[in-house]
Amino acid sequence: MKILIVDDDRSSGAAVAEFIEEQLGHEISLCHTGEDAYALIQEMDFRMVISDMRMPGMSGIDLLKKIKNMPNGVSIEVVIMTGFGDMETSIEALRNGAYDYLLKPVNIEELALLVERVAENIRLKEENRDLKENFNREISSVKKEEAERINYYETTIREITSVGKIGVFSDAMRGVVRMAEQFHEDRSVPVLIEGETGTGKEVMARLVHFGKEAEVLQPFISINCSAISHTLFESELFGYEEGAFTGAKKEGKPGKLELAQGGSLFLDEIGEMPLDMQPKLLRVLQQREMYRVGGSKPIELDVRIICATNRNLKEMVGEKSFRSDLYYRLNTGRLYIPSLRERKEAILSFSQIFLDQYAKKRGRKFKFISKEAKRLLQNYDWPGNIRELKNTIERATLLFNDLELQVDHIRFLQSDEEDINTGDQPLTPGRIVLPDNELHIEQLELEIVRKALKKFDNNKSKTAEYLGITRSALRSRMNKL
Repeated sequence: MKILIVDDDRSSGAAVAEFIEEQLGHEISLCHTGEDAYALIQEMDFRMVISDMRMPGMSGIDLLKKIKNMPNGVSIEVVIMTGFGDMETSIEALRNGAYDYLLKPVNIEELALLVERVAENIRLKEENRDLKENFNREISSVKKEEAERINYYETTIREITSVGKIGVFSDAMRGVVRMAEQFHEDRSVPVLIEGETGTGKEVMARLVHFGKEAEVLQPFISINCSAISHTLFESELFGYEEGAFTGAKKEGKPGKLELAQGGSLFLDEIGEMPLDMQPKLLRVLQQREMYRVGGSKPIELDVRIICATNRNLKEMVGEKSFRSDLYYRLNTGRLYIPSLRERKEAILSFSQIFLDQYAKKRGRKFKFISKEAKRLLQNYDWPGNIRELKNTIERATLLFNDLELQVDHIRFLQSDEEDINTGDQPLTPGRIVLPDNELHIEQLELEIVRKALKKFDNNKSKTAEYLGITRSALRSRMNKL
């Protein structure tokens, strides 16, 4: 990925550029004024720009606005760096299309995670674009009976800088989409989205926020509750004032609630929120105000709260592991996304679309699905839902190249245990046998991570130690999973 660093502080800019280039492996260009940066962006195809906020001449905000007004500006992710902890300018940057912001001096771990998120976001946008183009072009060549099966209902969701799609192939999901569009109209109603892992809860959350017409420009801020340490949860959500605790930044820091002002805060895996934090979230919902950690002045909020969970919150209330008052408040606007096995009529439609998508991406010949393969796809339970189905088709197109998807291409679904190596032998350096076709190293890496997590019952510390990586690096890979 081509990244442009813009910083009038030459030593700071050089340090950031060197880290991203040498440690993260991206192609870097560096300049020191907004004017030089804008000229360079017009000449080169950058996918990401990391710019200082305050510079002589053109500021970071001015550069951001110019980029977003360019014909290809929507495809360039912009991150703003500020050394002043200025919440107003940070929010202004987000509202003008910035992907995120970083406080200076830049924390290397935060920088690395942010660059990885941007790279993944760009990959997903390209996949979505390819999906639509491929569907429109290839559907005419699909067997007639398949074409008749596919009732393609598309809703466009516009993020601040990216576009996603929803494919709806069942009456149950059409009802969910219609209800999400109704919730979009009333920002005062909190929304709780329930469903198994891989069913598309975040996609539905974005539909609630952006609506069908995708004209919303207010921020959509997300937090994964299971990925935040309990000790850091309050400061992450509410922010903190100067000197609130040992190690706090001198100028304080706004929390995710403040950054979501005028827009929506998405709390994924809400069932993992610490019990002592739940009354504070309830107060936000009821009083529409909050206090920063260490703060004495209330901050009025205009934020829509959207939550998602793959756990049964009602059972958790009975077990007293989730507060009943918060549950009933969140349950005002409830969306339940059925699992893929509950809407089997959608399996073949999704399978055909994913097959078209990955066949094009990898230059494969795949166009059809054999009757036997269809039977296997429909009879499989799909515990990982749409995400697992997508990964299954991707794996088949990675390892094989045929006109028709056959049972042999997806026979691993019939086994309870998938082996990433040939046979049952462990993956051992010096004994690895590579496939004849191309090898997708990132997918192999993620499958290793999945196996290691299962080996240690999802204990992140033991898994990270086993793999020889940090917990933050493991979290990054788990997000991709």
